[in-house]
Amino acid sequence: MPTELSSLTKDLEEIMFSREQIEEMLVRLGKEITEAYRESVQKRRVIVVGVLKGSFIFMADLIRHIDLPVEVLFLQASSYGSGTESCGRVQINMELDKKLLTGADVLFVEDILDSGRTLKRLTEYFSESGAHSVKICTMLDKPARRAVEIKTDFCGFTVKDEFLVGYGLDYNEIYRNLPYVAVLKREVYTK
Repeated sequence: MPTELSSLTKDLEEIMFSREQIEEMLVRLGKEITEAYRESVQKRRVIVVGVLKGSFIFMADLIRHIDLPVEVLFLQASSYGSGTESCGRVQINMELDKKLLTGADVLFVEDILDSGRTLKRLTEYFSESGAHSVKICTMLDKPARRAVEIKTDFCGFTVKDEFLVGYGLDYNEIYRNLPYVAVLKREVYTK
């Protein structure tokens, strides 16, 4: 394990994606998104919406690789509360002005697509609010945990069903500041 943030690394099983792998993924996604929106940005506003708190690091780095004018918004939504399993109820803690969305191309940026409940609810809400299009970009896709039918349009990595932390991902609000994505030791979250 790397020595930086050594007080946190003792809780990690292994590093799944290094800083270098994440940077390569960001460059790739930035190119894919740029190509996907290149023509529409001439006609419509492109709004990149970060789902807090997990997406903030990923989104900040990702938009630096999108070679188009984009607007940035954040909202807070969750179906987890303080647990490790989705409770099934999606809470949106910030409402946006629907006039802002009318006719815009919206790209949700999320740290992980897990059960899919949060993003399903958000994409429905934004579509109903008059957005021209709604797409999803996720750093990690964990299809084994899907509870609703939803797919990502832009995906960094597909992962197996392990509890991951770092690069914005947390357990009880800790580990977000790790500069890589790692597997959290089971005994840490099953105490």
